[in-house]
Amino acid sequence: MSIFGDLERFVADLYPYRWPITIGLLIALAAVLAHAYSRGWHLVVWRHRLASAIITIAVLVVAVPAGNYLLSPLWERSFLEEVNPLAVAAGDMDTGNSDATPPGDTGSSGAATPGGFEPRLAYSGEISGADDFHFGSGRALLIETAPGQYTLRFEDFSVRNGPDLFVYLSPAEDGYAESAINLGELKATDGAFNYDIPPGTDVAQFKSAIVWCKQFAVLFASAPLAEE
Repeated sequence: MSIFGDLERFVADLYPYRWPITIGLLIALAAVLAHAYSRGWHLVVWRHRLASAIITIAVLVVAVPAGNYLLSPLWERSFLEEVNPLAVAAGDMDTGNSDATPPGDTGSSGAATPGGFEPRLAYSGEISGADDFHFGSGRALLIETAPGQYTLRFEDFSVRNGPDLFVYLSPAEDGYAESAINLGELKATDGAFNYDIPPGTDVAQFKSAIVWCKQFAVLFASAPLAEE
C-alpha cells in the first residue's frame, strides 16, 4: 500500500498548482474526446456495447469503493469539543473540591492535592501542516494532570482529513520516527480534545505531537513541543 503514500506525496507537491493543472487536464480531455469522435470510436463502442458495458461495470466496481475510501475523507469534516483538564482542576478548586478524594490521592479531576501539586502546562507548540495540501493549525498542549501523568490536548485545532489518521508523540521534532507512541485515532478534524499519555511515559524524550496517516505513512500535521 506504500504506492498510495507515494501518490499522495506527489499530489501534495502539485497542490499549489492545482488550478492551472485542472484547466490543462480539462482541455486535454476535451481534445481526446474530440479526436475519438472524429475517428468514429464511439461507433466501435456501440457495436460492442455488451463487452463495453461489462468492462465499464468491472472498472466501477473497483474504482468506486477505492475512490470512496481514499478520497471521501478529504471533504468530510467532524467537530469535537472536550473540556480542558486545567479548567476542570480550576473548577474543582473554586468550588472547594466538595468531592475531595482522600489525603494523598490526586483524584480523577487533577485538582491540587494536599501535597501541593497543581495541574500545569508542561510543554506546548504550534500545529502546522506538513505542506500546502496537508494543512493544519492550532496548538498542542502537554498537561501534567497528576505527578508524572500527562494529557496531550489539541486546541483551536483543524487539519485536512484523510484515511487512517492517528495521533502520535514522536521523538523527532518534525515528523514520525521510530519509537513514536500511538495515542489513538484522530478524534475529529476540528475542535479541542484530549489524549491520555500512557502512565510511566518519559515525556521529555518526545519532541513533537503529530497527526500521521498510519496506513500510507504520510505526515499530515505536527507541533514541536517546547518546555514551558
